[in-house]
Parts: sequence; C-alpha cells; structure tokens
Amino acid sequence: MTQFLPANLLALFAPRDPLPYLPPPQPKHSNENCSLTGVGSYTHIFEDPTDTPVPIKCPSRLERKEAKRVEREEEQRQLIEQELRNWDPHNDANASGDAFKTVFVSRINYDTREDKLQREFEEFGYIRKIHMVRDVRTGKPRGYAFIEYETEKGMRAAYKYGDGKKIDGRRVVVDIERGRTVKNWKPRRFGGGLGGSRIGAPEFNITHSGRVDPRQYQEKVDRAKRARDRALNNDNEKEERSRSRERSRDRSERRRSTERERSYKDDDRRDDRRRRDDRDRDRDDDRDRKRDRDRGDRDDDRRRGDRDDRKRERRDDDRDRDRKRDRRDRDDRRDRDRDRDRDRSDRDRDRDRDRDRYAEKEGDREKDDLKEKRDDEDKSKDVDDGKMKLEEPHIAEETAVAS
Repeated sequence: MTQFLPANLLALFAPRDPLPYLPPPQPKHSNENCSLTGVGSYTHIFEDPTDTPVPIKCPSRLERKEAKRVEREEEQRQLIEQELRNWDPHNDANASGDAFKTVFVSRINYDTREDKLQREFEEFGYIRKIHMVRDVRTGKPRGYAFIEYETEKGMRAAYKYGDGKKIDGRRVVVDIERGRTVKNWKPRRFGGGLGGSRIGAPEFNITHSGRVDPRQYQEKVDRAKRARDRALNNDNEKEERSRSRERSRDRSERRRSTERERSYKDDDRRDDRRRRDDRDRDRDDDRDRKRDRDRGDRDDDRRRGDRDDRKRERRDDDRDRDRKRDRRDRDDRRDRDRDRDRDRSDRDRDRDRDRDRYAEKEGDREKDDLKEKRDDEDKSKDVDDGKMKLEEPHIAEETAVAS
C-alpha cells in the first residue's frame, strides 16, 4: 500500500540518518594521586567558642510597632525643637497691636465669617481689629482668631464672659494672648498650649468646651502609657508561654511515645503469660476429664440424687415464698380496706356535722326574721292607735261645730 502514496508522504516514513560515533570523554581530574584525610587538619580554621556572637532576639509585633512609634516621636521632637528655636512671636509681622488688649478665640466654626465674630464679641467692648488665621497654601480658615479691643477692660470682659459662647453651633474657647505675654510660652504645634482635646487616645481626650489645664489630666496620660507598657509586657509573656507550651508539648509527646513502647512490651509479655496459662489450664482440664471418666457411673448416680434433692428443696422454698407473699398481700389489702372505711366514715360524719350546723344557722335566721316581722307589725299597730287617738278630738270638735 505504501508504494501508492505520494512522495511527500513517503518522506515522512523515511528512516533518519544514523547517529555519529563520538569517543567517550576523558575525566578532567584524576583521583589517582589524591589522598583522603579527615577534618582534624582543618580544626584550626574553626571559630573560637569564646568569640561566638550573642544570638539576636527577634522582636515581636508589638515591640516593632513600639520601636517605630518611638522613632517617629524622636523625629517629631527634633523637628519641633528646631522650629521652636526659630520661633519669635515679638518679631512676627502678623502679631501686631497691643498684646494685653488682645484675646485668643479658638474652636471657631469653619463657616463663621469675620463680621459674625465681630457682632458676637463687640458686646464686651469696642473692637479695634480681628485677625482670623488662615492656611497659607489653601487660604481656608484654621478655626481660631485674635481679637484686639480698644481698652483692656473690654479684653477682660471677653476673657471672663465670652468663654463657652455658642457661635454657629460650636462653643468657642476664649483665652488671653499668651505668646507675647507669658514667658517661655510654647504654642500647640510646638508641644505647648492649653486644652485637653489632644491628650492621647479618644477615651482620654476632653470633649467639653472651655479652658482646661492639661496638667489636671496628667494622670490620664500616665494611665495610657502604663496601659501601653502593660500590653507590650503581656505580648512578651504570651510569646514566652507559647514557647513553654511547645516545649511541654514536645516533652509530653516523647513521654507518650516512651509509654507507648513500654505498653507494647507489656502487652507482649501479657500475651505470653496468657498463652502459657491457657496451656496449663488445658492440660489440667484434660487430666480432670480423664479422672472423671474413670470414676464411672457411681459419681453420676450420686450427682443425680444430689440434683433431685436440690430441686426438691428449691420447690419447697418457692412454695413458702409464695405463701408468705399471699399472706402479706392479704394483710395489705385488709389494711387498705380498713383505712378506706375509716376515711369514708370520717367524711360522712363531717358532712352530717356541717349539715346540722347549716340547719341550725338557717333556723336561727328564720326565727330572727319572724321576730323582726312581729316587731314591725307591733310598731305599725302602735302608730295606727296613736293616729286614731289624735283624730278623735278633731272629729268631736267638728261634730259640735256642725250641730
């Protein structure tokens, strides 16, 4: 059939060319002149045990987090110190005017305008200037302003009565300008300032309005730090407990494996003892069976008689037990009947006594009713007689007049 295929298909079934012969490769290195030695000649190169470095403890997740926090705090502290050295409020171009007539107003609503702020605070005195602080890049208000009054009296009135004033839904905080009046004063951005809204975690910050001294809440800050340190120590203790649990688990696993091997040996020893006991028991049974077979029918007769005696004794015991049970049931039935009759007689007696008492009460009630009825009849009769006696003189007078 293949001879009828075309040439292009016959080429697919054609054999390949034979592989060329290549001589085997020669080894690059010969081991004929090499001698094998131990590691004793290289021990002088090993490291001295005294120079072994101390193993580095891998920090936990909380420790790494705490290290990053400390690093950030250190960077921020250095930046604040550098800016604090360059800060001079007396040479600030925006801080113009009399510092002793100026009040500081914070927590202002971002939508509050300067004219609204002037209307709210001009009730304390004439206002010379209002400076609302805005962001340098965006121009948006930052929520605080400086108000300069014409007199120091107006400043004192605003400081005393303006704190906690509600403007556009927010209660503002009013304080004196401390940058140019208080020595060594630091603003909030340099780690100073007053107020408790940025003490620490949300549960430690102050949410109510008004002036507050953060020194009053130093205890809360210390409590937050102690809680953070306690959490760090708890994490270390948890890791130590987990490692100790793993060690104890390994020890218990080794102990269980040892006990398992010991139990396997004990089982083998017990099986050998059981097989030996079974062989001894089978040998004893065969010996006893042979001895019983030699005794013959004598033992069978004696055994049969003993069996009949036991049956007879058992039958007598059953009859006595049944007789005692019947007697006990009869006594119980008699006692129940006696108690039932006694209860019935007591109920009948109580019912008769109640009926008699009720009849006596009804008789007494009928007697009282009859007596009351008679009394009423007597009273009515007396009244009628009295009326007749009163009417007789009138009748006599009328008769005399008529005649």
